[in-house]
Order: sequence, then structure tokens, then C-alpha cells
Amino acid sequence: MDIKAYHQPVMLNEAINGLAIQPCGIYVDATFGGGGHSAAILQKLGNGRLIAFDRDISAFTPKPKDVRITAISQNFRYLDRFLKLNGIETIDGLLADLGVSSYQIDNAERGFSIRYDAALDMRMDRRQDLTAARILGTYSEEKLHRIFVEYGEITNARTLAKVLVQFRKTLPLDTSGSLKSAVRKTIRGNPNRYLAQVFQALRIEVNDELDALKDLLSQAEKAIKPGGRLVMITFHSLEDRIVKHFIRTGRIETILDERITVNHISKLIPITKKPIVPDSMEIKENPRARSARLRIAEKMEKT
Repeated sequence: MDIKAYHQPVMLNEAINGLAIQPCGIYVDATFGGGGHSAAILQKLGNGRLIAFDRDISAFTPKPKDVRITAISQNFRYLDRFLKLNGIETIDGLLADLGVSSYQIDNAERGFSIRYDAALDMRMDRRQDLTAARILGTYSEEKLHRIFVEYGEITNARTLAKVLVQFRKTLPLDTSGSLKSAVRKTIRGNPNRYLAQVFQALRIEVNDELDALKDLLSQAEKAIKPGGRLVMITFHSLEDRIVKHFIRTGRIETILDERITVNHISKLIPITKKPIVPDSMEIKENPRARSARLRIAEKMEKT
């Protein structure tokens, strides 16, 4: 498989250096994609082991031949379960690139891109039933409003939800073209940005992305050995806030009332105060990298 054709790895050197790979260690690539990050990890591994997750079964076609890789075609939210199934209690590091792969974006039938008039699918795992078309066709106005506010941060989300519910009474909302027609009069600001926010909200809901990320973080903190590394690459503010908050506090949910006492203290130490961002050269070569943010944390040694 052509790695760049499937998904060009973002901040490759920074991510791999952030893992501080031990040649005999056990590492997890939580988002295999085209295998770019995995290939770089393997270059630094001697007799070590790499566990690679990807919920999109096409990511492992063809199946990796390196005997050091264990390929798992499942959501990374099941990290703990599959580590145990493979006889692994602790790992030396975990890397996750949370971006949608170029293969998924550029493949019109997957329904991820606003560029194509295609079926509104957006499933990363095509074995599941829920699609973007089903959401638009069956969710209540209030439920649509919620996902557009929470996952798309759309300012006129209530109006958008109302318009979509009215539109579907006469025409199906099952293609990108029909969705664009439905929202044409609700667009505020830059049309492409607005549509991208709508698509982002639907994609996050289809794939339960934020809850899956929270599951991964809580399990990764427990699985990583003291001195091991967590490396996370995010592509929008919702993901980045969750990762930043978890590294800082050890909590998944934000506690709004600071007077409330919580017992869970983070076992992770951020390696850099601010996230690492792609340089101008990388953005020029791969424009999809422009919104990426890389955070690195280390598990504290036992006291």
C-alpha cells in the first residue's frame, strides 16, 4: 500500500521522537491508517512488539507482513480488552493520530468529503449500522440541534436543525448534494467552513469519536508503564481540549465547580507546555496537516 496515498502521516518525526522508543518495548499505534507511523516505529524497534488498531478494515489491506505487528481491526476504545487477549499487561507507549485518513476523504463513496455528491455514509467502521444519512433521516430536531452545537460548534444550530427536519418531510437527506441544498439558506460566514462544521458534527456522531477518545485515554493511562509515553495528534479543538484536560488533571470530564474535591490526580506529565504544530514546509506539502496539534506526555515513575 502507498502510505501517502492512504494517509500521509503528520508530524512523523516529532511523534516518533516523542514516543522515546525502546528497542525491546511494546507499543500501540491506535490509528494504523496507511501504516506510516507504524513503519517509523518498527524502524526503531528491535525485538519489540507493535499492536496496531484501526476500525476501518481497509486499513489492513493487505495485511502487514512484519511478524512484530499484531493487527487489530477494532475501535481503539477496546484497547484494554485486546491487550489482555494478546497477553499484554503493560505497554511502553501509545500513539494516536486522530485525523480522518486521506483515503477516507478522497474516496467519494465513503461520504466524508463536502467535495463529492455522494451517499452520506461517514462510517469509519462499515460493519456498523449508523450512517450520517440515518442520523439526518431519523434524529429529532432537538437531537440534531445538540450534535450541531456540541460537535460542530455551529452558532445557528437550532435553525439548522429545524430546516433539516422540514426539508426531509418532502425530500430525503441521503446525499451530500441534498444536504447542501437543504442548508443553503442557513449558511453563515464562509460556506465551505460552515459545511465542514456540519460534516464534522455528523461524522463525530456517526463514529462516537469523542467518547471513544475518552475511553482510549483512560485505558492508555493505566496500560502505559511508568516512564512510558502517550503521543496524541488531534485535528480540531474538541479533541485537543479533551487530551489537554486529561493530561493536566487525569480526568475525562471537566468539573465546572472548582470547589468539588476529586481524588483522581493525573499520572501523566506533559513533555511540552504547548502543543507542537506542523512547520510551514509540512503544511505546504500536506495542507491537511495545518490544523494538527501534537501533545506528548510521560507516565510518572512510581513513588
